[in-house]
Amino acid sequence: MTTAPSSGDYAVADSSVADASVADSGVINASAGEPSIVALGGGHGLYATLTALRDLTPSLTAIVTVADDGGSSGRLRSELGVLPPGDLRMALSALCEDTEWGRTWRDVLQSRFESDGPLDGHALGNLLIASLWEYTGSAVDGLDWVARLLRARGRVLPQADVPLEIVANVESAAGTVEVRGQAQVATAPGRILNFRIEPSRPSVPHATVAAITDADMVVLGPGSWYTSVLTHFLVPDMATALQGAARRTVVTLNLAYDDIETAGTDRVDDVRAMRALVPGFRPAVVVADTGHSDDAALRAELRDWGVELVSADLALDGDTARHDPAVLRGVYQDVLAQLPSRGVIDPH
Repeated sequence: MTTAPSSGDYAVADSSVADASVADSGVINASAGEPSIVALGGGHGLYATLTALRDLTPSLTAIVTVADDGGSSGRLRSELGVLPPGDLRMALSALCEDTEWGRTWRDVLQSRFESDGPLDGHALGNLLIASLWEYTGSAVDGLDWVARLLRARGRVLPQADVPLEIVANVESAAGTVEVRGQAQVATAPGRILNFRIEPSRPSVPHATVAAITDADMVVLGPGSWYTSVLTHFLVPDMATALQGAARRTVVTLNLAYDDIETAGTDRVDDVRAMRALVPGFRPAVVVADTGHSDDAALRAELRDWGVELVSADLALDGDTARHDPAVLRGVYQDVLAQLPSRGVIDPH
């Protein structure tokens, strides 16, 4: 049998959605004159971002990390050699058409098998995505077909053409150890000193790079800071594209203090980690919850970086770990109106 996900995990804001189609350009639900927005990340952080952005434009693209090696995704990755489909499935679900059709297929894709056999724990959507990859021979085409099934308001693309492995040096009371794999890095006790990906120069789908290059706004974060956000800069082609879009980029900081991956640190440390990893990158705006924006160290760091701080009460009522999509939507809408147009060169 399968179990449906709880509605609280996958609530989607009301919207009026056009028919989905896969055009020659590969963009789903793109409309002339509408702003093009790209969101990067993985898991629940990206889900919140996409839920916030889906009503701002029909030209919305999610670019999803492909380093997950845990759970159903990890098993399919190991057994079939495919990209881990779980975070890609989550992003597609966030963009489903807000109709009975879209919501039903979203819930079906998110449902998981419960059994005493090898299907136990697998999300049906993960199996469908893996099957479509084999059928089409293309990760991008397979995801576009799932988007058509969901009548998705936007498109989902992978960060790279091949699965990635994250390798980190983590410092703890016991010393410094090398930790391999996203699932292990994300839960390793201690402080991440540095990290890398293997392979170090993976190929990236043309559509992924083009989406960033052509975007009117790029949203980076929230999400697991090292394994879902900063990891995009470890892919050389992605890093180049993000550098080019820096002045149209919004970095959204996390809310919670209880993420094991960044335990013992604060949001200013996240900013410092980004600056250390990509010294030449300077986004237009950093968005932070008011619970963090009063931090004098964070404000000083952003002034030194030359980046504007936008703060709001971002936490979902009753949940200090998750962003409120409705509040995020308002913040992103205001920021979008102030960003420079594509082609404007940063004078700094």
